[in-house]
Amino acid sequence: MIREPGGPEVLEWTEVPDPAPGPGEVLVEVAASAVNRADLLQRQGRYPPPKGASEIPGLECAGTVAELGAGVEGWSVGDEVCALLSGGGYAERVAVPAGQLLPVPAEVEPVTAAGLPEVACTVWSNVVQLAHLAEGEVLLVHGGAGGIGTHAIQVGKALGATVAVTAGSAERLERCRQLGADITINYREQDFVAELRRHTRGADVILDNMGAAYLGRNVDALATGGRLVIIGMQGGVKGELNIGALLAKRASVAATGLRGRPIEEKAEIVAAVREHLWPLVERGSVRPVVDQVVPMVDAARAHRALEDGGIFGKVLLTRS
Repeated sequence: MIREPGGPEVLEWTEVPDPAPGPGEVLVEVAASAVNRADLLQRQGRYPPPKGASEIPGLECAGTVAELGAGVEGWSVGDEVCALLSGGGYAERVAVPAGQLLPVPAEVEPVTAAGLPEVACTVWSNVVQLAHLAEGEVLLVHGGAGGIGTHAIQVGKALGATVAVTAGSAERLERCRQLGADITINYREQDFVAELRRHTRGADVILDNMGAAYLGRNVDALATGGRLVIIGMQGGVKGELNIGALLAKRASVAATGLRGRPIEEKAEIVAAVREHLWPLVERGSVRPVVDQVVPMVDAARAHRALEDGGIFGKVLLTRS
């Protein structure tokens, strides 16, 4: 639980009543969860959960089905699953709408699968469903070393795109190259627009976690017909948008979130991920990238690690 808004020390492992699955829900016995930047914001009091969601942080988990709510079909007690959550992952049990469950992919360890649902649903819904990345196009991923970034690199390559990434060190960029990135840009030392233009005609799709700080340069980096998708605000919430530049390029800007979407929309995204992305995961074309595994009772340590930087991929929280 979050005792009060503040630093990692306000996270507290405590006793709470077990959730009960409502109609259309499944109760999952949690084996592992994962830390996302949204969890850090929630802990700081800057990102409250949606109405009706658990106050416990945790936007994804993996485990086994413990109980079925009324009307649930297609799942059985004992099934190994991972799930997209609106909250509640840092716990022993969590109730999940059945439409947000995914089977643990073949060849993926059940605990490792806890780091897949949030990144998979975020990347697929934005890069593929919204921005329609196509084979032969250029995808620019900001924050290529993060959980979403490491996943987006692999999805872009699996779809036949040229993938460019930004990251803050030579070591992190080298690891991005090992995942398949074609163009690597050190944002601390290089102008990402100039570097992208040196290698390509511009980005057809940009997946951006920075928001305001990169808005103008992202528009400059777009190719004709390019699509900028903003999924984070690490660089601020208000920026100036050059409409003239967008018009000249026939480009578009979209900003999306996943956590607050209606259950029906999340179920559609999860179904698309299961149909189209899970086969890529099971073939090994896209794999989970885990930096470290921390006991759930030490979630504060995991939060500090993510805040301090240097994490490549995901940080998982395990029950044991």
